[in-house]
Amino acid sequence: MIRIYHNPQCKKSRAGLEYLKNSGLDFELVEYLKKPLSREQLQQIIKKSGLEAKNLIRTQEEVYKTNYKELQLSDDQWIEAIIQYPKLLKRPFVESADKAVLADPPENIQLLLNKIK
Repeated sequence: MIRIYHNPQCKKSRAGLEYLKNSGLDFELVEYLKKPLSREQLQQIIKKSGLEAKNLIRTQEEVYKTNYKELQLSDDQWIEAIIQYPKLLKRPFVESADKAVLADPPENIQLLLNKIK
C-alpha cells in the first residue's frame, strides 16, 4: 500500500498528490495535521527513507525558528518535536511497504514507484 502524508494547504504537497494520482496506483491519503503521526510512524518514515530525523524538519516554520533553531537534538528529540508540532514535518512524504521518499520535487515519487511496478 502506498501512503502519502499530505497538507492540502501546501503547494509542494498538492503537487506530490497530483503526481501520485497520475500514477494510476491506489494510495492512502493521510492529512497529518488532522491526524498527527505517532512515534512509530515517524520512526518508520525515518528508517524507510534513510534520512536522519533532523532532515524531516521544516526549518522555515516559525515554531522551528522560535524553539529549535539553535538546538542540536537527537533523533528522538526531533521526533518529539514533530509529534508536538506536526507542522514541522516536511511534506509530502510518500511511503510504501519498504521505502519512503520526500516528494519534493514530486518526481522523487518515481523512485518509490519504480520499486513497486
